[in-house]
Amino acid sequence: MLSNLSPPPGSKKNKKRVGRGTGSTGKTSGRGHKGQNSRTGGGVSLWFEGGQTPLKMRTPKRGFTSRNKLVFDLVQVRDLIKFSEGDTVTPQELINAGLASGKKPIKILGNGEVPFALTIRADAFSKGAVQKIEEKGGKADTI
Repeated sequence: MLSNLSPPPGSKKNKKRVGRGTGSTGKTSGRGHKGQNSRTGGGVSLWFEGGQTPLKMRTPKRGFTSRNKLVFDLVQVRDLIKFSEGDTVTPQELINAGLASGKKPIKILGNGEVPFALTIRADAFSKGAVQKIEEKGGKADTI
């Protein structure tokens, strides 16, 4: 049954062989005479708009990005469970524990619960983090 299947008549066509003599689209091979598109590698990029100002440049630019913006490594208080009770947690210990990269200043955020009393030294703290740390009897020191 499968061996008897064949494509319907007229659905298969041979590829057009250009540049093989004047009888079969030879000479200019359907590219016309001269011009950018007649050359090998010719043509323009898809986003080229014929020399008019491109869309990317016509659209309005909004907003401002400050070069001086301070970006922090963020550490949640729930991640401090890696340390034991009464420890003094410094930025170097946070880096060693894999909680911070060490390339940016460290900020402690108040997501989760503080497991026990800790003394934490970091570059910045959120208000919620300071509150949760001090509720457990710990201390939040800003460097």
